[in-house]
Amino acid sequence: MLSEHHDIDHEFPEYHERLEALVVSDAAFAELVARHDRLDDEIRELEERGLPIADENIEAMKFERAELKDQIYSRLRRG
Repeated sequence: MLSEHHDIDHEFPEYHERLEALVVSDAAFAELVARHDRLDDEIRELEERGLPIADENIEAMKFERAELKDQIYSRLRRG
């Protein structure tokens, strides 16, 4: 079963230009995006390869990804 891709640029295409500008101008924001996308890659790899991981661990990873996404979205909307 292939998992859905959740990188930030894919999640918020309407904010593509703002996202790129903030990543360049704000190191803390860039790190949030990088952390989110690394975690997303890790989750996808675990799901696609069927690697053994406890359900509660993968759910914790998904929860962290969602929290990062919320923080990023909030910042993108602030303008």
